[in-house]
Amino acid sequence: MYENVVVSADWLASRLDEVRVIDVRDAWEYDGIGHVPGAVSVPFETFRSEAGDEGMLPGAETWESLLSDAGVGPDDDVVAYDDTHGVFAARFLVTAELYGHPPERLHLLDGDYSAWNRDHETTSESPSPTATSYSVREPEHSPLVDYETVRAALDEPNTVVVDTRDPGEYAEGHLPGAVNLDWRELVDDETRGLRPESELTDTLADVGVTPDARVILYCNTARRISHTYVVLRSLGYADVGFYEGSLTEWTERGGPLETA
Repeated sequence: MYENVVVSADWLASRLDEVRVIDVRDAWEYDGIGHVPGAVSVPFETFRSEAGDEGMLPGAETWESLLSDAGVGPDDDVVAYDDTHGVFAARFLVTAELYGHPPERLHLLDGDYSAWNRDHETTSESPSPTATSYSVREPEHSPLVDYETVRAALDEPNTVVVDTRDPGEYAEGHLPGAVNLDWRELVDDETRGLRPESELTDTLADVGVTPDARVILYCNTARRISHTYVVLRSLGYADVGFYEGSLTEWTERGGPLETA
């Protein structure tokens, strides 16, 4: 189990000089609303592509350029945040992991920018980070699973396939046997952060997601599963598959669907 996968605003405030902070909100929010001191703007749209390495990944060269310009070194501790309960920031962190950044050095700000803004100083001054020569690496362990793996997993008794979309989307069509766990069930709308750990584990267990199960996550384009993946990693769930192709690839390849 990795420590400090999800970190508080206070945790970040005490380490601003030790970590690289990435703001994935739109550029106008970063400039116009303010941001965490020292945070570098890497808007979500810059690291999403339909013509990347796989699924919606941006491609190795694009990723290397983005992180180099942001001043991120290959072994830096990185904290990412957005203002949408962390779902876009989680996608940044999962992308970093898939491109070989050490997962123990990737952190999600709990409660997003709102949590920081409540109790800590913000700024509208943009830093000028020293560029690095960031290079992607093969991760020691990749959570990626492909279409064939997911299709075979539908018949495996100890595997739970999880649809992280909202119930309406799930009802319209989902992978056979998949359970529905809307990613937003794991966050508290009032605090904007994760719900308490005991509530998280109960919610997960209610749909069969237990620490001893093999879990495979999907949504439409692998954005929402990024948040659920980070949550499961923070809780120590060891066997979690990340279906990058998600429902987009599944339907393009004629995978079976069922409705509720």
